Amino acid sequence: MLKGELKNILHNRKMLIAIIAVLLVPVLYAGMLLWAFWDPYDRLPDLPVAVVNADKGADFEGRQLDIGNEVTDKLMESKEFNFIEMTPEEGEKALDGHDVYMLIEFPSNFSEHATTLLDEQPEKLSIEYRPNEGLNFLSGQIGETAMEKIRSEVNEQIVAVYSEQLFDAIAEMGDGFGEASDGAGQLEDGAKELHNGASDLKGYLEQLAGGSLELVDGTDRLVAGTSEAAQGAGKLDEGLSALSAGSGRLRSGADEAANGAAALKSGVQEYTAGVSRLKEGIAAANSKDGDLIAALGQLKSGASRVDGSVGELETGAGQVHQGIEALAGQLEPILKQLSPEQQAQLNGTLEQLKQGSGAVSAGLSSLGEGTGSLAAGIGEAESGAGQLAEARKQIQAGAAELDGSSAKLVEGAGSLAAGNAQLASGAAELDAGIQSANEGSRSLASGLGSLLEGSGQLKAGTSELAQKSGELASGSGKLVSGTEELADGSGTLREKLADAHDTAGGVKANDDTIDMASAPVQVEKDSIDHVPNYGTGFTPYFLSLGLFVGALLITIVFPLVEPAVRPVNGWRWAGSKIAILAVVGLIQALAAVAVVIMALGLDAVEPGWLIASAIITSYTFLAIVQFLVSSMGDPGRFIAIILLVLQLTTSAGTFPLELIPEPLQWLNAGLPMTYSVQAFKAAISSGNADLALFSNGILLAFMAGALILTVTYFTVLFKRRYSKLAEA
Repeated sequence: MLKGELKNILHNRKMLIAIIAVLLVPVLYAGMLLWAFWDPYDRLPDLPVAVVNADKGADFEGRQLDIGNEVTDKLMESKEFNFIEMTPEEGEKALDGHDVYMLIEFPSNFSEHATTLLDEQPEKLSIEYRPNEGLNFLSGQIGETAMEKIRSEVNEQIVAVYSEQLFDAIAEMGDGFGEASDGAGQLEDGAKELHNGASDLKGYLEQLAGGSLELVDGTDRLVAGTSEAAQGAGKLDEGLSALSAGSGRLRSGADEAANGAAALKSGVQEYTAGVSRLKEGIAAANSKDGDLIAALGQLKSGASRVDGSVGELETGAGQVHQGIEALAGQLEPILKQLSPEQQAQLNGTLEQLKQGSGAVSAGLSSLGEGTGSLAAGIGEAESGAGQLAEARKQIQAGAAELDGSSAKLVEGAGSLAAGNAQLASGAAELDAGIQSANEGSRSLASGLGSLLEGSGQLKAGTSELAQKSGELASGSGKLVSGTEELADGSGTLREKLADAHDTAGGVKANDDTIDMASAPVQVEKDSIDHVPNYGTGFTPYFLSLGLFVGALLITIVFPLVEPAVRPVNGWRWAGSKIAILAVVGLIQALAAVAVVIMALGLDAVEPGWLIASAIITSYTFLAIVQFLVSSMGDPGRFIAIILLVLQLTTSAGTFPLELIPEPLQWLNAGLPMTYSVQAFKAAISSGNADLALFSNGILLAFMAGALILTVTYFTVLFKRRYSKLAEA
């Protein structure tokens, strides 16, 4: 049956060409994918990256820092990427237009922040990194790795700047130690002189302690004498206070007497003037008495005539009032014929006439009563005028006598006023003198009190001085000891500073030391089972993928069930199909391995294991796919595709198993591609023969199981399809 299958393939050109094409599928899958991803980092210099340097630089300790320019220059010189220096506007445009994959920008304060390292609140240097992850995600991830290198370089530059400043400071510090050592020598000399002076001071302080005791005795005598003087000053102040009070009263009485005498003098003068005027007035009044009596007679006669006329006027006024009343009655018929306005006006006028006549009658009655009273008063005035004339004559005689004695009264009042004025002036001078004496005695008492208080304080101070001078004399001994120790210590300080100067002077800064300070750690990578590039790392994954796809596609161009000739039994039927697939699998495996090694340059640690693993993997995948497609047809082919997807996600060919979702991790151990990837890794990188043997053993177990199922299926199918024909 195998010959029949081969003959059928060779005579059917379409099938032959299709099978040949399928033989190259693993080469296309594995070869093309590995070729594309073999070493992408080797082509990073072709990846365009925009660099925007907006750094303005900064001044640091008199040195111009341009870290942004320095880093930009290094980037432009490096071959890690295709760095393109742009302005901020050009960078934004290139990033938005997908002309570059990422943008690196150094801000304007980049160097300025580098100078803040020693400030209270230092500012970190900020590099803006903007990858266009939408254009390509992996380029952004690669860019992050590059940014770490850039950040490391910037850190090294900053540390180098500060390290240089540090070494300069150490050199200056060494010079300072030398100067300090010289100063310490001078300090030692001064300490020795201080020790000698302290010894002299001790002797002087002992003399001071003896003299202070004599000063205490003198201050005791001063305190006693001051106390007695203060008591006498107190008594003097009391006597002067009493004398001051008496002189005050004397001065007050003298002032009052002087004021009274002056007032008396003024009153006497006014009295004398009044007497003269009284005398003159009485004489004038006497000459007018006759005229007064004659005038009163005429006034009485006129009052009588007025009283008669008032009676006549009162009678006439009554008649006028009655006439007005009669006129109002006569006008009443006429008023009714007038208009209301005219009636109101005429009635108002009549009413005013009535009121006016009534008022005149009342006034005349009052006037009559007044004239009667006037006549009676005039009679009384005539009687009093006679009596007044007699009395005035008596007053005139007394006023003449009083005027004669007024001159003597005025003269006495003037003498009294002058004497009292002199008395008041003398009393004032006496009081002023007593007040001055009183104030002096008070000042004396106050001064003696202050002197007494001060002498008491002086006594206390001298006592304390005596005590402290003794202590000071005692302490001066300690001072002498201390200055001696100071002299010894300053000598030691001079020696140590000299040693520090020598040590600091031994620090020699050069480019190597600055480089060591800026980058003290050097990372040495010592890989286990070294993988030189992406292609080598992805070969186990892509090779397994290509072989499985090749096994899947062969089922499309080669009939897995229909025999080329009538089968004799199920075993031979299944064997013929398996034999053809074995040839296909062998060619696919060898072709794929040959391309990977010879064309792509894969350097496998164990080439033999690589070839064996490729053949076993190809056979295993073919056996599994053959059973699925032979027994189920297209549904089996669909199951094979699902199996491929599951294996691609769970085989740990790209990411470590621990990084994929946990439910997918459970499928890892139950799928054959897991072991094909492990076998290829062992053959290519680690050379672990045990792992290769174990993984290939698992693959052979999968293959054996699939073959047993396939043979069983064909045996059953043969019985169903051909056993009835044999019986017939």
